[in-house]
Amino acid sequence: MKPRQIETPLDKSLVEELHAGDRVLLSGTVYTARDAAHERMVEGLAQGNPLPFDPRGAVIYYCGPTRPRPGRVIGSAGPTTSSRMDGYVEPLLQKGVKGFIGKGDRSPQVAEHLAEYKAIYFAAVGGLGALLSLRVTSSEVIAYPELGPEAIYRLEIRDFPAVVALDTYRGELYRQAVDRYRKSLGPET
Repeated sequence: MKPRQIETPLDKSLVEELHAGDRVLLSGTVYTARDAAHERMVEGLAQGNPLPFDPRGAVIYYCGPTRPRPGRVIGSAGPTTSSRMDGYVEPLLQKGVKGFIGKGDRSPQVAEHLAEYKAIYFAAVGGLGALLSLRVTSSEVIAYPELGPEAIYRLEIRDFPAVVALDTYRGELYRQAVDRYRKSLGPET
């Protein structure tokens, strides 16, 4: 099945059309943020400060890009392990964020939050940071520049490959894959 072309920002109706296992090609604006940036954003929200970007329909990419080589827009831009950001998901969803991109499984609590707020988690393939960087057409630091690669970058992406790992119906790609594998082994003896 051919990957579905998706444009950001995301809206509720689009998110509701996606299911765990769907392959997508994302285009539009995404915002990078890792551990330190998430901590600052959530602390700022608790103090009544706005996020450093418009959260309505936004997609956050768990990524800390490296410096670009001459003539390139960005250096390596691969996903980081998402579970470290699990505790920060709900406050961002409450502000309107609709999607996250990273690698690895998420907690059951994140799956519940995504279902409640009608949002989605996309998985990107780790270890392909150099190749994924070719899908980035522009890059700009927009917040916390002192954090270096953990600053928040606004990236414009074109045909960025990902797969729906958690959907708004509590469909979970990682658990489905494990179940299929176990069934393929046959009955336990």
